[in-house]
Amino acid sequence: MDPNFPLIWRLQKDISGGGTLGDLGAHIIDIARFLVGEFKEVVGTMETFIKKRPLGTMSDNLKGQIESTTYGEVNVDDATLFIARFENGALGSFESSRFSKGNRAGNRFEINGEKGSIRWDMENLNNLQVYLGDDEPGLQGFRTINCTEEEHPFAQVYWPAGHILGYEHTFTNIITELMNGIAKGTSPYPNFEDGVRNQAVLEAVEESVRNRKWVSLGEKIL
Repeated sequence: MDPNFPLIWRLQKDISGGGTLGDLGAHIIDIARFLVGEFKEVVGTMETFIKKRPLGTMSDNLKGQIESTTYGEVNVDDATLFIARFENGALGSFESSRFSKGNRAGNRFEINGEKGSIRWDMENLNNLQVYLGDDEPGLQGFRTINCTEEEHPFAQVYWPAGHILGYEHTFTNIITELMNGIAKGTSPYPNFEDGVRNQAVLEAVEESVRNRKWVSLGEKIL
């Protein structure tokens, strides 16, 4: 958010490929596909709040040594918002931003269904909040489940219940799935098809922003 932050590679589309949509939004799109289903159509908007930045290096910026009077254009998005329809009829709203003070890794979701709701935040990744609509009146509300019991996926190979897992364990889980897939001759998830489908949603959002209209995913996935 600092206007004096230099024009690093992440802020140049020809190098990075995009801004917050591709950098951060790709993760929430991937989560949504895994938990909800395939996207049908999207419509969105994006904004670049700081359109020019000083030329220099990030290390210079951290040292407070940037004195450049030469500026370059920022041609990626600082924030993107879009709404989506899923193939199963669900609706979704999505936001990715580098301009949300106080958020470090606030990759979060909330899913509302017929029988209840769930929500989760990567900044508190061991806990899942669950609401069940058939709870007794007067006792209804979100409950917090600490997902470290051996019944939870992957938890049985780590520590006793209540011993918190960290971000690094997610990479261990990915490698485990890959190695098991090789051993069993099966394709683990996510795979290359997931990558292609994720990229199609990203491109559809960008097309929607350019043309200011809904874009269908049907034509992008053969």
